[in-house]
Amino acid sequence: MPEKENMIIGRNPVREALRSGQPVDTVLMSGNGGSLKEIRELAAQNGAVIKTVTEQKLNQLAEGGAHQGVIAFGACASYVSLDDLLAVSEKKGTKPFLIICDEIEDPHNLGAIIRTAETAGADGVIIPKRRSAMLTPTVFKTSAGAASWLPVARVPNLAAAIDRLKKEGIWIYGTDMDGTLYTETSFDGAAALVIGSEGSGMSRLVREKCDFLVKLPMMGKITSLNASVAAGIFMYEIVRQRTNNR
Repeated sequence: MPEKENMIIGRNPVREALRSGQPVDTVLMSGNGGSLKEIRELAAQNGAVIKTVTEQKLNQLAEGGAHQGVIAFGACASYVSLDDLLAVSEKKGTKPFLIICDEIEDPHNLGAIIRTAETAGADGVIIPKRRSAMLTPTVFKTSAGAASWLPVARVPNLAAAIDRLKKEGIWIYGTDMDGTLYTETSFDGAAALVIGSEGSGMSRLVREKCDFLVKLPMMGKITSLNASVAAGIFMYEIVRQRTNNR
């Protein structure tokens, strides 16, 4: 049996992995009704091994996850290089738009960020190899399949990756309560948005390397938002400005 870290759970995440052309080695299914029939056909087209197993077997593998009758193996740990991410905007003929996750350790947050980044038209997401959630089944499930479409680069050193982006003419926008209001900041150029960790925000070195610091207004007694919620607001401000400036 393949390693569980390469496991994709649920109908929509498995279907999107197959549709996107990512390598899926094995698909385990407990039936063939509804959308499972489409998944079986996609798996056959992709050359994946299809195995019919019991519901009990899927329950055991999913360990409480909602598998909906299907689990696939082989696509969860697929990462790209920083060069690959930089090539996305060049191919599209657009200004670079990247998301940097600085030690986002909650897989639900990472999955939600990937989902929003894909819908907002970002070129990709950058995560560090240490102290970060990876492309686990939970991330794939939370992203609702977006992790199959949006490239993710996993780098050994975020600070070095930021230096590389800056050499390519990309402005680095860090999210921090000491920053300027996001609505008063121009995101019109090549941009990389840094989302800090759930508890402590951006690390000191990453913060120092940012060209700009931006913040959201906090009107209530709670002075912070969930990382993925905040990321979504910032991302769609970038979308709004770029759409208005066309």
